Amino acid sequence: MISSLLRAVATVFFLMVAGMACAQDQTTPDYKSWEKQAASAQALLDKDQAKVGDKDLEDLRANLVSWRDKFTAARDTNSGQIKTIRDQIDALGPAPAEGETEDEAIAKRRSDLNDQLSKLQAPSITATEAATRADGLIRSIDSELRTRSTDKLLRLSPSPLNPVNWGSALSLAGTLTGALYDESVTQLESTTRFEQLRENGPVIGGLVLVALVLLGRGRRWMEDLSQWLLDRSSMRARMLIEMIVSIGQILVPLGGIVLLLLALQYSGLFGATWQQFLRVLAGVATVTLFSAWLAGRLFPWNDRQASPFNLLSERRAEGRLLVVSMGFLQAMWDPFGRWVVDQSMVLTRAEISSATADAASSAATQMDGALASLTLPLQILAGLALFRTGAILRRHVRNDDRQSADRAFGDGIVKLVGNAVILVAVMGPVLGAIGYINAANQLIWPMIKSLFLAGLVLVLQRFFAELYVVVTKREDDGRDSLVPILAGFLLVLAALPVLALNWGARVEDLMELWTTFRNGFDMGGVRISPSIFMVLAIVFSIGYVITRGVQAALRSTILPKTKIDKGGQNAILSGIGYLGIFLAALVAISSAGIDLSSLAIVAGALSVGVGFGLQTIVQNFVSGIILLIERPISEGDWIEVGTQMGVVKAISVRSTRIETFDRTEVIVPNADLISGQVTNWTRGNMTGRLIVPLGVAYGTDTRKIEKILLEIAEDQPTVMMDPAPNVVFMGFGADSLNFEIRVILSDVNFKLRVMSEINHQIAARFAREGIEIPFAQRDIWLRNPEALSGRYEDRPARWRDTDDEGHRRKAGDLAQAEKPRPLGTPQPGEGMEDPGGDGR
Repeated sequence: MISSLLRAVATVFFLMVAGMACAQDQTTPDYKSWEKQAASAQALLDKDQAKVGDKDLEDLRANLVSWRDKFTAARDTNSGQIKTIRDQIDALGPAPAEGETEDEAIAKRRSDLNDQLSKLQAPSITATEAATRADGLIRSIDSELRTRSTDKLLRLSPSPLNPVNWGSALSLAGTLTGALYDESVTQLESTTRFEQLRENGPVIGGLVLVALVLLGRGRRWMEDLSQWLLDRSSMRARMLIEMIVSIGQILVPLGGIVLLLLALQYSGLFGATWQQFLRVLAGVATVTLFSAWLAGRLFPWNDRQASPFNLLSERRAEGRLLVVSMGFLQAMWDPFGRWVVDQSMVLTRAEISSATADAASSAATQMDGALASLTLPLQILAGLALFRTGAILRRHVRNDDRQSADRAFGDGIVKLVGNAVILVAVMGPVLGAIGYINAANQLIWPMIKSLFLAGLVLVLQRFFAELYVVVTKREDDGRDSLVPILAGFLLVLAALPVLALNWGARVEDLMELWTTFRNGFDMGGVRISPSIFMVLAIVFSIGYVITRGVQAALRSTILPKTKIDKGGQNAILSGIGYLGIFLAALVAISSAGIDLSSLAIVAGALSVGVGFGLQTIVQNFVSGIILLIERPISEGDWIEVGTQMGVVKAISVRSTRIETFDRTEVIVPNADLISGQVTNWTRGNMTGRLIVPLGVAYGTDTRKIEKILLEIAEDQPTVMMDPAPNVVFMGFGADSLNFEIRVILSDVNFKLRVMSEINHQIAARFAREGIEIPFAQRDIWLRNPEALSGRYEDRPARWRDTDDEGHRRKAGDLAQAEKPRPLGTPQPGEGMEDPGGDGR
């Protein structure tokens, strides 16, 4: 994994250097040399590919890429002069149609300009043709290399389950151990080595001592430093400090390893093979240290530390063990396993070179089986670790009961990764046991490195989130704000090349993608490239900044000193903003050299569908412009539109935001404000009329009422005296004499408050004056009250009915009275006169 990171960094650096070199190399290519090179490359591709090595193809490809870069840079030759000539031709007007003629001088001038244009375009056309040929050769080489890689991946080796191969594996291990032993004996027998050891003894002793101290106490020192800083830091910065100091748990022991390697090198007791072996062991220790650090970040020791996974403490402990185990196994395969393979290949070549064809084939087969037998145990252990890791990821999804949308998306990704890890954990060792060692290695080890890469991205994203919280002091919502999310997105983009390298992508493939991206692509006759995007973004950003600066200057210095009201000022600022952004976009497109005329047909075709789909949005946009120009309403106005009433807070080109008196915000489309009926209570001024209705009992002195109400109205401080308050006797109601108080308020925003105060004073004044405010009253009488009590004998004699028919009729009346009746059905006795005449 460390090597993949270094390769990715080197690739990015090389791409940057190559891009700058191509940008600076504007010389004319040597096309004669190119023809020879192209013919040689084609001849090599036409040969029997079994006789052509991968190294030859890669060298040839690198040479062709260099030529293609030269041709790509040469395509822009004379571009400025070509543009000038074309502008001159366009200035002459359209060319005459077939059969028509034009002025002789204009025709001669047009012919001369076309000849000049052809000469200027010749180098660009030649360079384009050469670049196309080079690109075709490069694609042929890439296809051949991918075919070879696929064949190597699917090659079937002797099964490591066959006991015959176990003896070869033991023999290979013994041979490698014997090579190290023989080199050690040779080094110890040399007297010069002991002289070198004696001369460098003090330096070696000091290096070994410091290395042992760093290896033994380095992690403890970092833990003590972390605790000391945490005790003296704020709660907001605790996690950030702990994360930074924890890096020292890698760097300090790593420094001890480096010093120890230097001490062993100064001793002179180790030969070339031993030095390679020690460097491999140092790589194993480094990867293991990194794995331990990453395990502590992903699966923390205590609940106080934040973890990206929702797991119990037992599962976190298992996760730490699995991460360290996978790191160690990865290091045992790369670089230790690769060192074993390289040394085995050296031994195999030496054996093959001195043997017959059959013996050489047998030796190669035995070596292949031995390597497969040595690799299978690592694959099985790695498969078990991957299987448990996938199970832990799936357990996180089951334990996570958070139901937000972002959590659901993240849990879906984690579940998908967990399933993929389990699938690789099962398939990898099975393929290895069958004999597809290369395919198994291409599944297991890239998956481990990808998991480590994903964990590193999570840790770094957490680091930037904590850093953002410390800088902005937004502890509540800072971690989930936009900036940390964007930082995580950029980290994912940066990790994609490393991920591609992990899964077998070549550096040349990434370079090819970068070249394609840098050269751009054609879309509707317009060439889109990163340089165009850069110019477009820079020019538009400058125009946008200038527009906002002009708006800020007008808002703070110029407009406040004018007599324009706030609504007019906002309309001017909005208009300048839209105009400035529109002009910035036009200037940016023109500066980038994008010709939109070729896209006119496509835009015309799309405009029909877009017009139907976005007609409501366009209608609201046009209505918003009308509102900003005519300004029938302004910010701060109290308006009533439809069933909504409130204060205008903001007017945009699509909608208007109104804050109701319930302190809720209502978004009203601008089309409703233009086409519908709108009441503006505060347009022009803040005055408004208030009407307070009331009624008094019949028999009250109406003049007295008028005088009292007028006094109450005049006592209100917000009631205007010009025009004066007015009391109107409206007429005779069903239950009362109806009056209305009509006043003009200086500020209509206090309408409800004034109405409430007037009603309070009316109630108090009428109570003192003994004036009755009537309310609806109803008298209820019962036709047969004695029937309810059951005392039939107590009724008057003239009501008695001794015959059976009378009893039955009255019993029916009582039963009917107890039944529920439909609305509007008259009750028994309604509309009839009182038989007794006593009103009961």
